Amino acid sequence: MKLSTKIIIALLLGAVVGLVLNIASPDVFEKVNTFLFTPLGKIFLGLINMLVVPIVFFSITLGTAGLGDPKKLGRIGAKTISYFLVTTTVAIVIGLVLAFALQPGNVGEFDKTGATFDAKEAPPISETLLNIIPTNPIRAMVEGNMLQIIVFSIFVGLGLAILNNKTKAVYNVIEQGNELMMYLVNLVMKFAPYGTFGLIATAVGSQGIDAIKAMGLYMIVVLAGLLIHTALTYGSTIMLLAKRSPIEFFKGFAPAMAVAFSTSSSNATLPVSMSTAQKNLRVPESISSFVQPLGATINMDGTAIMQGVATIFIAQVYDINLSFIQIITVVLTAVLASIGTAGVPGVGLIMLAMVLNSVNLPVEGIALIIGIDRLLDMTRTAVNITGDAACAVIVAESEKKRAEKLSSAS
Repeated sequence: MKLSTKIIIALLLGAVVGLVLNIASPDVFEKVNTFLFTPLGKIFLGLINMLVVPIVFFSITLGTAGLGDPKKLGRIGAKTISYFLVTTTVAIVIGLVLAFALQPGNVGEFDKTGATFDAKEAPPISETLLNIIPTNPIRAMVEGNMLQIIVFSIFVGLGLAILNNKTKAVYNVIEQGNELMMYLVNLVMKFAPYGTFGLIATAVGSQGIDAIKAMGLYMIVVLAGLLIHTALTYGSTIMLLAKRSPIEFFKGFAPAMAVAFSTSSSNATLPVSMSTAQKNLRVPESISSFVQPLGATINMDGTAIMQGVATIFIAQVYDINLSFIQIITVVLTAVLASIGTAGVPGVGLIMLAMVLNSVNLPVEGIALIIGIDRLLDMTRTAVNITGDAACAVIVAESEKKRAEKLSSAS
């Protein structure tokens, strides 16, 4: 049986077991969760997180060195960031349109009296951009500051490309380090079905059927937005820009999407998503190594959809009408916040707090959706990393066509 099939079976089995135990006996669920589900999930997450920082450093350094020409790096960087910004804007617009059309905040009664939410302060966007250059690369690695690690890795890669033969030994060490990390990823993935089972059983069992019923329409709207964006936005860009089959793309990337769904973390899934893109989608290592780690840090289309739906949902619950200018403000704030809050823990809810503040909506409203956010977070993480992979495929195909044109011209 293929690993992807095992993971999908584990996903379904974990959801069923978690829900059945929650309905039949919450006390039994608590005990089983403490001694089985949670340890399985934590072990799997620990194994993957252990590999993230070295993989990002080795892969981006190799990818930058492999690109060689600084002009090529700039060209690929411009294509990547442009794709991320456009698709994030499209994502939040989809979320807003669906929320206005289906009005999840106007269905049912919501208890606003007990709604309290302590919104953590996100750093200003300017501060995030100014702090991307690490004063201490080792500290950045220890703290897991992805933007700083990416910048340092790009500088090291550029140095290796320019010095070339003088630093061949260093290049070989980094290449061997990358191969070792990829081997360890394949080793860790053998445990993926068990870890996935534990994570899903915990997530579904902890929420229970009551929370899902109360927020049913809100969940449906968010999930519909995620599905539409994945199928239409990513599917059409793969077909039109990369000239490849969307069905083959989704089929090839399915194993990474399943892992993202269970972990709820783009960074934790990064080793798997890069390996899957390189093997199944035939993305060159140099491009995958640059685009996907950057995307895992700043590209959050799934989260942007949640921002749009949640903002309108909270406005409807509190019976506040948003003007056209405020809606445009929501779009701009959410797009900028996806970069500005990169690497901040609990990034989705912090971004939402920023968006709500920008249009004077009560931040306390986040408390209404936080109960079922864990389940939706799983789905939007899968969408986030799919966008990164779609971008890597499109950039790879555009670079391939450019190389063919140059060779035919000469």
